[in-house]
Amino acid sequence: MPEENEALLIEEITKLKPTHFADLIRAAQLIYDPARGISGIIRNVDWEGEFGIPRDVTQNLQALGEEFRYASPHIAPEIIWSKLTPETRLWFIENKDVLWEFEEIFPAMDED
Repeated sequence: MPEENEALLIEEITKLKPTHFADLIRAAQLIYDPARGISGIIRNVDWEGEFGIPRDVTQNLQALGEEFRYASPHIAPEIIWSKLTPETRLWFIENKDVLWEFEEIFPAMDED
């Protein structure tokens, strides 16, 4: 049960809920591959210029998106938290309520 305790501690301190972590994974997957694996589509996105995501945060999220590229977004918060740099953790806390918007901007993987 140490993982559950850690997840509860993270939630208590940061006010981040499991849905925020799922939104972060979805955003990280999009940052890693904005075309969402659609063959023939290449998207070069200026994450800092267009979305205000600092370069070091983008790099951390790209690595996270690559690692969990095909994973369900419902990954244990303590696993995700352990992979975030301090800069990314702060950015995540500050932007937790707008992460879902990334899915609205880019096509969903399951859409035809």
